[in-house]
Amino acid sequence: DIMAGLIDHRGNPLRRELLTREVAAPTLVGVRQPTAGYPGDGLTPLRLAQILRQADIGEVLSYFELAEQIEERDLHYEGVLSTRKRAVSQVDITVEPASDDAEDARRADMVRKWLDRDELADEEFDILDAVGKGVSFTEIMWDTSEGQWQPGRLEWRDPRFFKPDQTQSNWLLRGGVEGDGQDEALPAFKFIRLQIKAKSGLPVRSGIARLAAWNWMFKAFTLRDWAVFTQTYGQPIRVGRYHAGASENDKNTLYRAVANIAGDCAAIIPQGMDIEFIEAKNVGPGSDLYEKRADWLDRQMSKAVLGQTNTTDAQAGGLGSGQAQVHNDVREDIEKADCKALSAALNRGLVQPWCDLEFGPPSGGRGYPRIVIARPKKEDLQQLSSSLAQLVPLGLKVKQSEIRDKLGLSDPEDDSDLLRAPAPAVPGRTSADAIALQAREAAKGSVDLINDRMAKEAEPATEEMIETIEAMMAKATDLSEFRAMLGEAFGAIDARALAAVIEGGLVAAHAAGRSDVEDESE
Repeated sequence: DIMAGLIDHRGNPLRRELLTREVAAPTLVGVRQPTAGYPGDGLTPLRLAQILRQADIGEVLSYFELAEQIEERDLHYEGVLSTRKRAVSQVDITVEPASDDAEDARRADMVRKWLDRDELADEEFDILDAVGKGVSFTEIMWDTSEGQWQPGRLEWRDPRFFKPDQTQSNWLLRGGVEGDGQDEALPAFKFIRLQIKAKSGLPVRSGIARLAAWNWMFKAFTLRDWAVFTQTYGQPIRVGRYHAGASENDKNTLYRAVANIAGDCAAIIPQGMDIEFIEAKNVGPGSDLYEKRADWLDRQMSKAVLGQTNTTDAQAGGLGSGQAQVHNDVREDIEKADCKALSAALNRGLVQPWCDLEFGPPSGGRGYPRIVIARPKKEDLQQLSSSLAQLVPLGLKVKQSEIRDKLGLSDPEDDSDLLRAPAPAVPGRTSADAIALQAREAAKGSVDLINDRMAKEAEPATEEMIETIEAMMAKATDLSEFRAMLGEAFGAIDARALAAVIEGGLVAAHAAGRSDVEDESE
């Protein structure tokens, strides 16, 4: 069960059994219950202060439950929080190899291929749960069914199942691996932990939920008072008037008519009685006060989550104003920070453990592939192409993978149909000549192979002929005598083996030529 050569960050050997099972799933017994509490019900300032103080000393259960409730009950908070998370989860992901080495390129391709999954955007969205709660935990479900290590899926785990240790620097799994024992340190190579800070401080004090809790409670009070005010003054007061000699039964009849007229919008009363509707004079101003307060609190929430208000709240000047452009730039800065934090978490918690499990600990200075989540910069591709055309011939070394990423092109497969540089233009040649030249260049490889093959096969056949000719040259006293000796012996020299080689070469060349013609005609 112990994996030789691999140790965790505490120096302990890795246990294969923990890597190939779920260790943080909810349980029907134990402390990791699937159902949560509702500390936000009837929340008061005193109770909220107690929840936050408990979180500060490591008892974070009620705090995480409250953070979940705020997301469920405040539509504005949920809207801006989802906008921030989805903005990052839709950004393109690229993978940079550790170097131009073929092995590093292969490992980068491995990661790149795995990232090309439909589930990735949803998994990123779940990992970004840290935006609200300050920290998130995602369990890696390793797949070894094909004899290789590969992340099968990424499972979001409820932050209620985790708690900080006494030093507030490490996190523990509640109930341990089995869910009903002692709290344990998180197994190595099993979790992607992401922390996104809205402010500096301990993890449980740095999430947006910590800042949003008070705002949400005040808004809840405002909405409750607004509902009471609307119910009380939203309809006119009905006053029934009866005459002095009205009996008790007449009074009861009139009261029932006044009480029911709001719901039934109809009533009957005895003759001599009447009902008066009195309009409240402060309905409009009073209702506006509550609405303005709720809107103001929403704008503060937008500032905390998105860093701006103009893309979520209707403000004077609209999105076309200069102020709106500044606000959009601030939101872009927040998005970049989230992208960098998510990239770092994936590299640290997923890519590096994966490479260690699949290939072993790095040696010889070899690094790891690197995930980069960022919106591509607006490149002047024409200027880039012109610069490369001038600088590369002068010796500038440029990574092909980097240029492909800038152009939005994928790495070609081994069997891909590739575009090639055109044949150099020759003055005076027509386009048909150029095509013919390209065909000849393409066939050149086949011709070279045939020539090499003929040279090897003809070598034994020509050795005997060369030896005979060399003997004649040694006996001849002058060139005339050598020519006479060569003419007399020509018919006696055995050239059948050489003729067979030449014949085979001609047949191969003919076949290659026909093949090239057929390829060009397709």
